[in-house]
Amino acid sequence: MKLSKNIINCKSCVYRNLLYEMLSSAEYEKVNASRTEIIFGRGELIINEGDEINDFLYLRKGLVKMFKTNSHGKDHILSINKPGDFINLLSIFSKDEQQYSVTALEETHVCSVKLSTILELLKGNSEFALRVMNRMSYIADEIIQKRFEISQRQVKGRVAYMLRFLSEQIYHRSDFRMPITRRELGELISMTTENTIRTMSEFRKDGIIDMDGKNIHIIDFDRLKKVCERG
Repeated sequence: MKLSKNIINCKSCVYRNLLYEMLSSAEYEKVNASRTEIIFGRGELIINEGDEINDFLYLRKGLVKMFKTNSHGKDHILSINKPGDFINLLSIFSKDEQQYSVTALEETHVCSVKLSTILELLKGNSEFALRVMNRMSYIADEIIQKRFEISQRQVKGRVAYMLRFLSEQIYHRSDFRMPITRRELGELISMTTENTIRTMSEFRKDGIIDMDGKNIHIIDFDRLKKVCERG
């Protein structure tokens, strides 16, 4: 973990319109004064479940996994988050402690703003408060929708769904490095590791994808899309 000074001012950030576009100049300055940009390396813990919530965090660059740990110490992935996502927005107004953990899957830049500053802005700017509520609803709806879509699919459809998600929404190309293990992928789509590995191997045998370790190349995107849609 190290500090970054890539963004000198919030106004120069490409993600500022997600929340901050309605702030006055004075309010922008308050955000800037309490803002820190932090770079996390792959595998580093960004949020630890149970820790006190003191900051408002959003993902500016990179990729993270959100997960909860059960009473036996086993982690269960809830979602994979991409740049522009507010990675602790679902907890900061309802709880005093983090309700899940977040780990970097690759080099990740996180913008951290003191929660006290955000709360002050919410009290004095109703447009900003409505925008935050909108983003909270959007994030919750997105997680629910993804879980629903996965649950409606059979084994092959679930794997195809995640490969499409990674290709279309995360990496925006047909070849990429799988950011999580086969076991974690199985957890994310509620499948056993064995079924996940078997399905990936079948996709390779059928000429839909090619694999070299964690490197994935989608050869026949149309067929992958059909498998995903048919479930």
